[in-house]
Amino acid sequence: MMGIDGNRFYVDGKWRRPDGGSRIAVVDPCSENVIGHVTCGTGADAERAVSAARRAFTKFANSSVDDRLALLGRIHVLLAERAESFAQALVSEMGAPVGFARASQVPLAIEHVRVQTDVLRHYSFLKIEDGMAIAREAIGVCALITPWNWPLYQITAKVAPAIAAGCTMILKPSELTPFSALLFAQVMHDAEVPPGVFNLVVGTGETVGATLAQHDDVDLISITGSTRAGVAVAQAAASSVKRVVQELGGKSPNVFLDDADFSIGVPKGVQSAMRNAGQSCSAPTRMLVPKERLAEVEELAAAEAARFVVGDPSDPMTTMGPIANAAQFRRVQAMIEAGIAEGGRLICGGPGRPKGLERGYFTRPTIFSDVMPQMRLGREEIFGPVLVIMPYENEEHAIELANSTEYGLGAHVQSCDPERARRAARQIRSGQVHINYPKWSGFAPFGGYKRSGNGREYGVFGLEEYLETKAILGY
Repeated sequence: MMGIDGNRFYVDGKWRRPDGGSRIAVVDPCSENVIGHVTCGTGADAERAVSAARRAFTKFANSSVDDRLALLGRIHVLLAERAESFAQALVSEMGAPVGFARASQVPLAIEHVRVQTDVLRHYSFLKIEDGMAIAREAIGVCALITPWNWPLYQITAKVAPAIAAGCTMILKPSELTPFSALLFAQVMHDAEVPPGVFNLVVGTGETVGATLAQHDDVDLISITGSTRAGVAVAQAAASSVKRVVQELGGKSPNVFLDDADFSIGVPKGVQSAMRNAGQSCSAPTRMLVPKERLAEVEELAAAEAARFVVGDPSDPMTTMGPIANAAQFRRVQAMIEAGIAEGGRLICGGPGRPKGLERGYFTRPTIFSDVMPQMRLGREEIFGPVLVIMPYENEEHAIELANSTEYGLGAHVQSCDPERARRAARQIRSGQVHINYPKWSGFAPFGGYKRSGNGREYGVFGLEEYLETKAILGY
């Protein structure tokens, strides 16, 4: 992208040339054209960033709450002032529709900073009770690994609580979406973050990620990504016994109890599943419905899918852009083909690009019905605009289906009876459950059960992942 130098990393308060790794092409998923390059960091680049963060830690950990509040405030102001630049970067590097980038990707990322500012303002780092003091202290140097599907959003979800806690950090953004991360590093520089507190190194998981995960001077590693990547990071981190926070895959259910308002809930369910072209780990991509209402649900769902405008993400009228990269595009297409082969009943969409789009990683909004839990469609994360409808016999069967995957990140329940909805929500093994599509909250803890990860992000819970607990007896 014009104006962004992808051949520099941000280390110890300065923009620096990397050690000399290979160059990585950044591809516009709409045109499939190369729009820039970044240098792939090496293990030596990661080492320098860790050293800078370690040198800066003691002073920053002992900084005052007021100083950290002021820093978060400056970051918040600069992000808001540069919101359009971030939106345009997301359009170019990952194909986010410009309207969605402006309304969700960027504002929700900025909200993480505001939320952590509010949490920090009211948080007690020292509590005295029963003759002892309980101190919460910054854990140390943190490695933050962020994905390509919500690039800025996931950066601020990790950086903001780390700063609030008094930690220093090294950010390794996805090498597929580096421009928004480089813009963020400039924000940190202009906000006058102390040297070494925030460092950025672009690179692959096999090089930079692995170095950070196994480094003895890294005290915590937080990764948002696939379950496969999370396992690799945890294995690399095990030898140094560092804390590992993982927000990984999902196959979230959307349970429609028989008293739900289907005319409202089903269209909203389709929108939620296919938001961001379905590239959200907590997207409710399994719609569980009473079998006697299956035909009605299919009709409502197909009608809503037909309303998506798939096309150029820079066009304000577009509501669904391309899949963010070639590898993911191929996976989504393969999963659609597999769904047909294993007997899923195709309601709309299917393999191939939408009509009139001959180039770009565009995928047809696709819905399968009569999907069984043993099918790949019913149990594997697809990470694209593919919704599966699964019929159930009764409420007990619905909960069984909801819990039938190895994941447990997000879930939804629809019902006109609040107590029924709450009862169902309590039985679902998931880190978050949404009843009747509530408003998003940056204070609500986010994280998974089972293979969806460990630890929590957002709000107070997000801050506390970056803190150690110390008991001082006889205080």
